[in-house]
Amino acid sequence: MIPLKDSQPTNRPPLWVFTLIAANIFIFVWQFTAGNTDSIIEQYALIPSKINFSDLSTLFPFISSQFLHGSILHLLSNLWFLWIFGDNVEERLGFIKFPIVYLLSGIAGAFAQYIFMPDSSIPMLGASGAIAGILGAYFAWFPHHTVKSLVGIPFFGFGVTDIPASIMLLYWIGSQVLFGIGNIIPGQDIGGVAYFAHIGGFLAGYILAKLIPTTSRF
Repeated sequence: MIPLKDSQPTNRPPLWVFTLIAANIFIFVWQFTAGNTDSIIEQYALIPSKINFSDLSTLFPFISSQFLHGSILHLLSNLWFLWIFGDNVEERLGFIKFPIVYLLSGIAGAFAQYIFMPDSSIPMLGASGAIAGILGAYFAWFPHHTVKSLVGIPFFGFGVTDIPASIMLLYWIGSQVLFGIGNIIPGQDIGGVAYFAHIGGFLAGYILAKLIPTTSRF
C-alpha cells in the first residue's frame, strides 16, 4: 500500500515541507560525499548505549539523527511520506508550530526507541520518527480524507484506489506495533528498523495535534 496523493489540496505552498526535504537531501549528499561517513554517523546518529542524561553533549543526537539516512531508499521513502501528508498538517499548524511538532515528534520517537533498547550500540538515524509525528497529526485532524494509493494484490497485480486516510494510517501504525513487538521477543530478529521510534513519533504527533491550538496560521 503506497500513498500517491491525498484528496485535499492546500491553499498555499508548504514552505516547511519544501525546506525539510531540501535539508535532508543536502545532508544526505554531504554525509556520503564528505569522505568520513562512518565518523559522521558515529558523531551525529543516536547510539543508545552512549546516552548519558547527566552529559548534555550526548543528547544532541536526539535531534541530529533526524537528518541522517542510511541509504537513498531510506531517504526517499521518508521524504515521500512527508510530501504526501505534510502539507495539510503544515497548513493547519502554521509556520511557527509545524517545525516544533516535527522536531518534538522526532525526539519522542528516538526516546521511545531508547527506552526499549537502551543498551544497543546500533546507530539510529532517519527522519521517520519526526515524519511519523506528522502522520499522527494528520490522523488526528484529517481521518476522513482519502489517499490515492497503489495497492498490490497477490496473483492479481497492482491497482490504484482511494483509501480513507484513517484506514491507511491505522494499517501503518498497526504494522509498526507488530514489528516492534517482534523486535523485542527473544530469538526474533525483524531487522534494523527503529519501529518504536515510529510508534513514539506517531503518538507524539497525535497528542500534540489534540493539545495545540491551531486557530493561528503563524
